[in-house]
Amino acid sequence: MKTTIKLSNLFKFIFFLISIVGISQTEKTVPVFKNGEAQIVEGFNNPENWIRHNLWVETNFDTDGDGKLDRMHVAVTRPKQTETEGLKLPIIYASSPYYAGTASNEEGLFWSVKHELGEKAPKRTQVEVIRRGKRPIISNSEIQKWVPRGYIVVHSSSPGTGLSQGSPTVGGDNESLAPKAVIDWLCGRGKGFSTPNGNEKIEAFWSTGKVGMTGTSYNGTIPIAAATTGVDGLKAIIPIAPNTSYYHYYRSNGLVRSPGGYLGEDIDVLYDFIHSGDESKRAHNNAVIRDTEMANGMDRETGDYNDFWAGRDYLNDMEPMKAALLMSHGFNDWNVMPEHSYRIYKAAKEKGIPAQIYYHQNGHGGPPPMTMMNRWFTRYLHNVENDVEKDKKAWIVRENDAKDNPTPYDDYPNPKAQSVVFHLLNGAPGTGALTTKKTKNKTTETLIDNYNFSGSMLAQANSSKNRLLYVTPTLTKDVHISGTAKINIKLASSKPAANLSVWLVSLPWNTAENAKITDNIITRGWADPQNYKSMTKGEPLKPGKFYEMSFDLQPDDQIISAGQQIGLLIFSSDSEFTLLPKPGTELTVDTNKTNITLPIVGGITAIKM
Repeated sequence: MKTTIKLSNLFKFIFFLISIVGISQTEKTVPVFKNGEAQIVEGFNNPENWIRHNLWVETNFDTDGDGKLDRMHVAVTRPKQTETEGLKLPIIYASSPYYAGTASNEEGLFWSVKHELGEKAPKRTQVEVIRRGKRPIISNSEIQKWVPRGYIVVHSSSPGTGLSQGSPTVGGDNESLAPKAVIDWLCGRGKGFSTPNGNEKIEAFWSTGKVGMTGTSYNGTIPIAAATTGVDGLKAIIPIAPNTSYYHYYRSNGLVRSPGGYLGEDIDVLYDFIHSGDESKRAHNNAVIRDTEMANGMDRETGDYNDFWAGRDYLNDMEPMKAALLMSHGFNDWNVMPEHSYRIYKAAKEKGIPAQIYYHQNGHGGPPPMTMMNRWFTRYLHNVENDVEKDKKAWIVRENDAKDNPTPYDDYPNPKAQSVVFHLLNGAPGTGALTTKKTKNKTTETLIDNYNFSGSMLAQANSSKNRLLYVTPTLTKDVHISGTAKINIKLASSKPAANLSVWLVSLPWNTAENAKITDNIITRGWADPQNYKSMTKGEPLKPGKFYEMSFDLQPDDQIISAGQQIGLLIFSSDSEFTLLPKPGTELTVDTNKTNITLPIVGGITAIKM
């Protein structure tokens, strides 16, 4: 009898232990999902309990010439449950060259743009990098956004910046291989160390091996760079306003062109701007990268596309890419222009990679709405079947709508867009006509280059010898442009070299006090007539001889309101973007052999003027 009682008590005690274990299991903090999105979880949402630590991940390259493989500085922020409860979580990873500050924007950092085309510009004065504040300067924005939702957030400085070893190359192979090394480490394949030069190893025991990347501008370029390596474990990326080709950032159809707002910048300027790493390695890095590779390859004299630029064009490296892609960009981004996102999105679709694109009507930067990002990472990092891959492919923020209220479309460009060709009717020095009916002009028209008149000034002028302007009749209903406009032009120059600038504008010009210039710009494009045959080989123009060339303007999706007119503005040097030779070069346009093709939703039947 006593034995039976003891066994009974023992069983009760065992059941009690089981129940306690069961309760503790149900009370463990885990990610929570609702409507296909990761939710903020109370147990993850206390910054005081987050674990933060630094380490260095070893790469497979040595770009600072010290005979040792470069190591990248990595900062980790994770919920305490990854330590106390053995919880493993997916990773949101951001990488940047900016985490230690940048060079001061002093005189001499940029190239002089006031010289004749084809001439060598005066050498610029190099500047030392000025670090701002304590290194590394890492934003908490991704941490505050994602850690409470059940992710671990990882940051790393790119090669030669911050506390990372090596040298910046501004688009070179090491800037793809560095994030690959970090992802390899997060997936248990790489080597992490507690110090930059020591041998104490650190393992990412808290990682599920599923990684997503995001970032804006240069920080948005790096996710694409990493994805082009095909690294296993990188499941999804959300690049925001990324630079996908340094040629397309600093050149345009053979023409030397600055990014908007940074007249005179070039790839070596950006190198100096970000080079914040070990000062003792700077002389070596400058000699090898800036003063040799860049100096020999960037070619500010001709602007031609060459092997140097091809090696910094991620479209050429996309074969291994497999990470799901959600792209974001602004149609009025004249810094990193919208073609950068579209070219990669188009190629990803052609490869069968899950891809969506979000465009807004503003300038540089601007992420997709949080719900879009959340659904994207929830699907590909947490494997929650939320059907995001069945969503519309394109999300366009319509004019005057909030950024978090995009309109969904089947794709971008809008599949309902059709090409409509517009021809020119002479009118210089006043305004000519832009018409869908082909007519015969009796003479050519000529403009005189003068950079002292900006594009916006020329568009607003009733008459000007410095531009050619052709406008449609007043629109009687809204016209929806979606896609890439293309100009075909036949022209002659009075000199062996000339700039060519083309704007598509909406008129009359908005002169309200709070209006922006971009309110009237539909899209823009630039080209070097010397490259009429090819981007890779320009040739001097024979003065007076006519040449034919075609090139695309920047992608756009815009609704031009009834009551407006669409204007084609042709001029030479653009004071915001191009080199600025002395005024006086004449460009003569054969208006009978010049036209512009616009992608209009509904085609020609949608146009009423």
